[in-house]
Amino acid sequence: MAVGKETLFDRFLAPIFRNLVDRDAIDAYYHSRDWEAASQQFCNPQVEYPDYYRSQNFHGIQGGYLNLSAALSYDPIVQYVLPPGESIVRSALIDRITSQPRRILDLGCGTGSTTLKLKQAFPQAEVIGLDLSPYMLVVAQDKAQTANLDISFCHGLAEATPFPPNSFDLVTASLLFHELPPAIARDILRESFRLLRSGGEVLILDGNQPVLRSTPWLMEVFEEPYIQAFAQNSLDADLSAIGFGNVETEAIWLVHQITRGVKPIVGRVQFEAIEPTAAAWAMG
Repeated sequence: MAVGKETLFDRFLAPIFRNLVDRDAIDAYYHSRDWEAASQQFCNPQVEYPDYYRSQNFHGIQGGYLNLSAALSYDPIVQYVLPPGESIVRSALIDRITSQPRRILDLGCGTGSTTLKLKQAFPQAEVIGLDLSPYMLVVAQDKAQTANLDISFCHGLAEATPFPPNSFDLVTASLLFHELPPAIARDILRESFRLLRSGGEVLILDGNQPVLRSTPWLMEVFEEPYIQAFAQNSLDADLSAIGFGNVETEAIWLVHQITRGVKPIVGRVQFEAIEPTAAAWAMG
């Protein structure tokens, strides 16, 4: 979406949210620290921000998630835009995890709302949240420390993480894929496949693609440059094409969906009956 184009959010919802959020609390949080110094603690100097991320506005914010105001306003606003409630929707992803993961990666973790729930649900697991915005990671770390949860946060690209292959039992992503060009979304699914151990699962929480396709006005509410492409796509088809098995998508409270896939178990040796020969016996 072109910079400067007035959206339905600008015209109707932004004034409502300005009245709903506690602006004094946001202002106090803003003045509580040196944000540039805090964000530098997470910045990976080797990370290059891709054009799809740094050149777009997200949620009507100039500069998107590389703007500090996005991190400060994310939680106060998102609590109102995930019916029937943010905590309920995010918990639905946790409820659909079928394994007992020992190592979990939350991609595009943002301010860590789902990441914290993952750690609370699996306290013995190592949980890592990865995001491309250092400001969002500062907020996520604050929330984890307040909740007394041991979570690691990492600055990086979800499509090219620094982790070795076959190193996670569970990979999750909440409200990430509608903010991605389709090619990058598929790259992230391929990266998730690489990262997962055999039998590991990926779970993706996002907007309901069929509902978005049938309600184009809903896609105009927020300034989301890639949401129309997301709506026309199929996470089921992409996961299956990449090699995931047991792929299924479930509608959650009508307007959301959770998509799940499992990395097939490979390397099982199949033994066939072999007629013993003299040579075989001679080899012992």
